[in-house]
Parts: sequence; C-alpha cells; structure tokens
Amino acid sequence: MEENRTGYTIMIVDDDPNVHQSLNNYFRRERYNTISVYDGESAVKQAFSAQPHLIIMDIMMPRLDGIEALREIRKKSNTPIIMLSAKVEEFDKLIGLELGADDYVTKPFSPREVLARVKAVLRRMHEMGEQTNNSVIRVNNLEINMNAFSVSLNDKEIPCTPKEIEILWTLANNPGMVFSREHLLESIWGYDFLGDTRAVDSHIKRIRAKLCKENNGWDIKTVWGVGYRFETGDA
Repeated sequence: MEENRTGYTIMIVDDDPNVHQSLNNYFRRERYNTISVYDGESAVKQAFSAQPHLIIMDIMMPRLDGIEALREIRKKSNTPIIMLSAKVEEFDKLIGLELGADDYVTKPFSPREVLARVKAVLRRMHEMGEQTNNSVIRVNNLEINMNAFSVSLNDKEIPCTPKEIEILWTLANNPGMVFSREHLLESIWGYDFLGDTRAVDSHIKRIRAKLCKENNGWDIKTVWGVGYRFETGDA
C-alpha cells in the first residue's frame, strides 16, 4: 500500500466489486489509503484490527448486513461510518442514524459525492479536536475528554459515537443554553447534511439511553418546539 499525503485510511465495505473499483480509484487519486472488505462479518473484524480512520459500508451484504455490522462496531469503536444503500426509505436511514452512523449516501451515487462526505466528516473530526484541545469537562459523575474523544460515567468509559460526543460536549460546555435542532445540525455536522433535524433527535435519544440516569445531578432537557439544553442541579 503506497504512502499518501492525507494520512487517512478509508475502509470500503460492499459486496459489489464495481463499487470498490470506482471508489478505490477515486480515493487513491486523492491520496487516501483504502482497504476493501466484501462482507459484514469481515468488516467488524477489520474495523478493530486495521483501525481505519473512516468506514464506508453498504447495508445489503452477505454473512452480516450493514446494520448488524454497524451495531457490532459501535459496541467498541467510535470510528466514523458512512452508510451506503440502494434503499431510499426514511426508515432505513433513521435506523442507521440511531445506531450511530455519521452520514448516509443513497445509491446510485457519484464517487465525488462520497468523497465530499468523507472529507466533511474527517474535517469536522479534525476541527473538533482543535477547538477542544486539552479540554476535559466534568459534571458530577460525567466526564467528557476531548483529548481521548471519550465519555465516562461514574468512572466507567461509555462507548459513544463521534457525533454523540460532539453533541454532548457542545451541550455540556454551555449549561443552561438552549440549542435548536437546526443549530446543532449545522454546527456538529458542519455541512449540508443529507438528512434533517431528526438526525439530531436520534442522537439525543442514544445519548440519553447510554448516559442519562437518575441521581446524575445533570440531564439533557427537551425545550419543546425549540431544541435541547444541558441542565445541572444548580441550573
């Protein structure tokens, strides 16, 4: 595998050789390293062993479909994942977002479109790292460590996706401030996202399920008709 200028490795997961050929050629011209995987079961293994910087993964695959592979990867990894699918139903898109996908591209697509999405996700990761350099937020039993891009509750690390961590950090860093869904969508995704504000709701739902417990001393409150705010016992 030849060296590249970007420093990023992209893992492409799809059972269609044509998808690999078109995306591999395009990404390598842009100086990205690529890894090709053809089924969901291998994708889970490679996600942990090869540790790519980003994963592009189809939904309909043999051995383990993309949704199940996404679910397994998210148990231990917050690697950004962009889902591919020939299906256009909103139901499929929302399932992927609720499980922790970072973006969603519908087939047929142009390699240029996929590249733009990849660059946007990686750029946001880089920008978020710079903006929050040496930043650790502690609120009672919650710790958000942006150096390690990790979240802990009661001193136990809780697996969270990059978008979940960014949303949580944005809210917790501004306690009492109300953020609209539109503001969170624009500031966290950082580009013209393919979806809509339901993506924000899906991520908030996952954050609450993982972290919001009784007696935390903090909570994420819904401001009906507006958005969300982070409240502490002092608020």
